Amino acid sequence: MALPHSLRAFHHRNFRLYFAGQGISQTGTWLQTIATSWLIYHLTGSAFLLGLASFAQYIPMLVLGPFAGVWVDRQRKRTVLLITQGFALAQSLAMLALVASGDVQPWHLIAANLTLGILNAFDSPARQAQLVELVGGKEDLPNAIAFSSILMNGARFVGPMLGGAVIAGFGEVWGFALNSMMRGAVILALWLIRAAPRPTEKTASSLLAQLAAGFRYAYGFVPTRSALLLLSAVSFSVQPYQTLAPYFARDVFHGGSETLGYLIGAGGFGAVSGMVYLAVKRSVRGLLSLIPFTGAAAGAALIVFSFSASLWIALPMLYFVGMGAMITAASTNTVLQTIVEDRMRARVVSIYMMSFLGVAPLGALCAGALAARIGPPATLALGGALALCAAFLYWMNLSNIRRAIRPVYEKLGIVPRADK
Repeated sequence: MALPHSLRAFHHRNFRLYFAGQGISQTGTWLQTIATSWLIYHLTGSAFLLGLASFAQYIPMLVLGPFAGVWVDRQRKRTVLLITQGFALAQSLAMLALVASGDVQPWHLIAANLTLGILNAFDSPARQAQLVELVGGKEDLPNAIAFSSILMNGARFVGPMLGGAVIAGFGEVWGFALNSMMRGAVILALWLIRAAPRPTEKTASSLLAQLAAGFRYAYGFVPTRSALLLLSAVSFSVQPYQTLAPYFARDVFHGGSETLGYLIGAGGFGAVSGMVYLAVKRSVRGLLSLIPFTGAAAGAALIVFSFSASLWIALPMLYFVGMGAMITAASTNTVLQTIVEDRMRARVVSIYMMSFLGVAPLGALCAGALAARIGPPATLALGGALALCAAFLYWMNLSNIRRAIRPVYEKLGIVPRADK
C-alpha cells in the first residue's frame, strides 16, 4: 500500500525499526525522569536540588557535545548507538537495584543523571546523524527529522503521564523497572537495522581543528547563527519549567505525581502538535521566518503559566510552551541538516544539541538557585520575558536572514533561481 507524501520516511524499513525502538525506549526514559524528579523532591523538598539534578543530566551536552560530534563523525553511527544504549541499560538496572534496596540518597540520583548525560552527549549526535542513512539520502530527510521529533515528544507526552500513574499506584521503583525493560527495545531495533553507512571523514587534522571547523560552519552563516542563538535563549529561559514542575504540582495545584505527569505531558503534547505541523510541510522554506513567532509564543505562554492558580489554565499554557519551544528547535535542526555537508553532519548536529539541550542545564541551575530566593513563579516569569526579548531581536534581523539564506536554497533547488 502506497503511503501518503506526509509519511514518506516510513517507506524505509530501517526508519520504521528506528521509530518503533526509539518510541518505546524514549517513553521509558521519560518515565524514569519523572520518577527521579519526584523522588528528589519527596526526599528533600528542595527546588535547588531539582535544578542541580537537571543540571547534572544535561551539562555533559554543553561540555562534551561538540567534541563528541567530531568523534562521532569518524565512527559508524550504529556502532556508537549500540554502545551508548548498552551502557544506558546498565545505568537503568543499577538505579533499579538502588531504589529497590531502599537506600537511595539524593546524590545517587544526581550521579545517575550525570552518567546518563555523558552517554547522551555521544548518543544524540549519532542518532541525529544516522537519520540520513536510515532514509537513504536527503530527499526524505526533513520528513524523517519531523517524525523523529514527533517520536521524542510523543514520548515526552506519554511517558510523564504514565510515570505519574505508575508512581502513584505502585511506587517510584516501578518507574525504574519499566524503563529498564523498555530500554531493550531500542537495542533490538538497532541490531536489526541494516543501513549502508555513509562514508566517514578521513582526516589527519586534530580534534580541536575539526571542532573549530564545525563552529565556523554553524556560526559563520548569519541565518544559522541567528537561529542557534535564539534557540539557546529559548532553551535557557523556557525549559526550566520542567525542572520546577514538582513545585507547581505539589505546592500550587496541591496534587501528587499524577499532577506532575499532567504538567510535563501537556508540554509534550504541545511539542507533538508542533511536530505534526512540520511533518506535513513539503519544504524547509519559511522555517527560519517562523521561529521568532514560535519562540515568542513559548515565552508569553510561560509568563501566563507562572502566575496560574488553576490547573485548567496551566495545562493549555504549557501546551503552547511545548509547541513554541519545539517548533523553534526542530525548525533550526531541519534547516541545519538540509544544508550541511555529510562530512560535517555529526559535529554540526552536536552544536545544535548543545544550543538546544546543552544550555538547558545552565537555565535549570540558575532557575533552581533563583527560585530559592524569589520563588518559582517569579523565576519562570523572568524566563518568559527573556524569551520574548530574544525573539524580538531575531525578528529585527529577519530581512537579513532571508536575504542570506536564499542563494543556498536556490543552489539546493528549494526555491527557484531569481534570474529565471
